[in-house]
Amino acid sequence: MKVLLIKVSALGDIIHTLPVAAYLKSCPQIREIHWLLEEQFSPLLVNQPLIDKIQLINTKKWRRQGIKTAIKGIISTISRLRREKYDLVLDLQGNSKSGMFTRFSGAPLRYGFDADEVREWPNILATNRHIGLGKTVTHIIDKNLALTTSAFPGSPPPLLQGPLQADSHYLNQVEKKLSALRKEKGPLIIFHYGTTWETKLWSIESWIELARSLWETRTIPPLLTWGNEEELDAVKKIASACPHTIVWPRGDLVELMALLKIADLVVGGDTGPIHIAAALGTSTISYYLATDHRRNGPRGEKHTCFQSTMNCSPCLLRTCQQDERCRQTILPENILEAIHTLLKKQHM
Repeated sequence: MKVLLIKVSALGDIIHTLPVAAYLKSCPQIREIHWLLEEQFSPLLVNQPLIDKIQLINTKKWRRQGIKTAIKGIISTISRLRREKYDLVLDLQGNSKSGMFTRFSGAPLRYGFDADEVREWPNILATNRHIGLGKTVTHIIDKNLALTTSAFPGSPPPLLQGPLQADSHYLNQVEKKLSALRKEKGPLIIFHYGTTWETKLWSIESWIELARSLWETRTIPPLLTWGNEEELDAVKKIASACPHTIVWPRGDLVELMALLKIADLVVGGDTGPIHIAAALGTSTISYYLATDHRRNGPRGEKHTCFQSTMNCSPCLLRTCQQDERCRQTILPENILEAIHTLLKKQHM
């Protein structure tokens, strides 16, 4: 069988779909696995052995260039998909955009979530096999695998996240950069400040306190990563208050993957780099404010998750008047203790 997997965005969601690809690869009846995703995320999957072919879309560019370009891009993509003659589509995105490509893919079997699980109701019209999960399945990886095993019954491999591979060329490049930037030879700990929602952000003051405490207790200078100019401004404030920190010169996504692979530990919120690190096999410590660690958080002995203790958390709100109170429930001393614990485990 030839299978098309549809999970077009975003960074963390794509990472959470990798165990599905690993399971499909183990199914003897499947000869080819293709993946439809937004072009900006394609470096995640290039040269990954689980995927036979990547099908790209660029809806942001289409919209920016106007309705005619968008229509042309959609028609061209649908034509390309139909030429592949897929036997089955797994729509794991569950929204209107993914539903459009699912419906017109030409595949006779189109699996998706039922009305209780889809993100946008029109997606139901695109699929002809609707899978309900009930309330017992919590984590998004388990939800994705439950839909997949409905199409291909069997026992999924015991993967809590990943697998993901870093490019060897970039690993060498990053090692050289780190040698030039770091004077200390101790563990490499990355602090990633940024995320896409305002309500997922920890306060700059808490990051500063954590960075200072890490230096005072372990003489470890954290490496600060960032994704855009706004995040860079925040990172510079942390670095200004903690001169021993190192601000990483931002590169592309493939370089970031290599950096996260080399790291001993990555600390951050519910954001793509945390999930990439976990998929690469790197230990993580993550905190959850508006979102739920039971749904999104990395699992296993190498990972520690902290959830806000606010009664309203997880609220899934992108803006909230109680942001500051929510952030204060994640204590720097608790994160520091988790860092010590995970580092100790690594050297046992």
